[in-house]
Amino acid sequence: MLSGIEVAHRSLGGVFSVPTGSGPWALSVGQSLRVSRSLFSFNLSVVGVGWAFCFFAAQTPILQTETPNVHNSLTCAACGLAHDADQLQNLCNECGKPLLVGYDLAAIKDSFTPDAVRNRSVRSMWRFHDVLPVDDAAGAVSLGEGSTPLLKCRPVGAAAAFENLFVKDEAFNPTGSFKARGMSAAITRAVALGAKKVALPSAGNAAGAATYYAARAGIECYLFMPEDTPPANIVEAAVGGAKVFLVNGLISDCGKLVKQGCERFGWFDLSTLKEPFRIEGKKTMGYELAFDMADAAGSTKLQLPDVIFYPTGGGTGLIGMWKAFDEMQQLGWIGEERPRMVVVQAENCAPVVRAFEQGATHAEMFPNASTKAAGLRVPAAIGDFLMLNVLKESGGTAVTVSDDDLLDGVREFAGEQGIYLCPETGAVWKAALKLLESGWLKPSERIVLFNTGSGLKYNHLFPPNNLPLLDHNDPNVIDQIES
Repeated sequence: MLSGIEVAHRSLGGVFSVPTGSGPWALSVGQSLRVSRSLFSFNLSVVGVGWAFCFFAAQTPILQTETPNVHNSLTCAACGLAHDADQLQNLCNECGKPLLVGYDLAAIKDSFTPDAVRNRSVRSMWRFHDVLPVDDAAGAVSLGEGSTPLLKCRPVGAAAAFENLFVKDEAFNPTGSFKARGMSAAITRAVALGAKKVALPSAGNAAGAATYYAARAGIECYLFMPEDTPPANIVEAAVGGAKVFLVNGLISDCGKLVKQGCERFGWFDLSTLKEPFRIEGKKTMGYELAFDMADAAGSTKLQLPDVIFYPTGGGTGLIGMWKAFDEMQQLGWIGEERPRMVVVQAENCAPVVRAFEQGATHAEMFPNASTKAAGLRVPAAIGDFLMLNVLKESGGTAVTVSDDDLLDGVREFAGEQGIYLCPETGAVWKAALKLLESGWLKPSERIVLFNTGSGLKYNHLFPPNNLPLLDHNDPNVIDQIES
């Protein structure tokens, strides 16, 4: 009989080795117990203790690890198989699903507190380094990502119908989007584990983020981008020294080429949810939001909004925030309350919305996917089941918006709120108006719209037409102006 138990932590992915002795709870090797939290399920492998102790461990996540690693485990989000956290990993070796990182939250609970975070001199997302893949923020590959503003909307125009409407503006990140968070964490860990070359498919902002964090780390970056990717994204990557290949297809077609290249050339695959650490960077949006909402309320007690709207392609931002909320609860920072999460997709590329409406647990490939919002043009996402579980667990919903409406949303918000949203968030704004009109939203609710990137990357979608040309030599030129 062995003397330990490997148990999956109640958070998203933690696997801990707990020493035990022989006793009345002893079981033979091979007996198992499956524990489910509605978002993720794990298998508990029993190697020397009994059912009673297993049940207690699953319900009370205060287990100590035997190793000092900051990230204690990598566990498959679908089948629960544990993987070595100190080797480069992509998908689960057993079922091919995403891996999630687990931390020994009990061990850091006393030192990692909201006050400790507030008192840190680091202002980037690495002020949360206790739950990120480094032992110290100084070891991060960072360009100052995170600490983006939460802006309260002015009660003008369509926004006047909302009493507590906020925008978390991720355009303030390096490279102009939330992708910076994920790439900072992923490249930090990849480099620490020996990666020299990374590769990924991208139809937009991930390309720029990967390029510049790879450059910062001194490693090579290979990018495969649909040929109709926004020009600003292509230029950004090329200027930053990435090896850029344009592909006559969708991001899914680009992903197939990345897979082939990784197998042939030994690149490390940084594709969305095909490595476990991009989600860790993006979860810091959830941590920050709790501090932002407290500040907005003039309180020191961390708070979450009632509803979060998120534009959804690959889904790491949505999944990451939900992981953050779970971790914060285990740390004692917040209670059980959660925001209702809203997935927003384009009408002509809405695999998650369609699956949600059908009550499915997985999303099928969306045929003939097309949208001007490049970040939403993801016809199939490997994390589909995780997104659908977030919607179910949060009591949320999923909404589609037409391309015409999402572009109108960008113009409307820019003129009324002074924020140049990306088209993906133009869709989010229009989705919020839809749900307010339907009664799903109440005007008094605290609502946060995530602006995932800068509208400046999409200037080609908004060509200024028929602008007046003035002749400065004309002495009466000012007469042509109305004010």
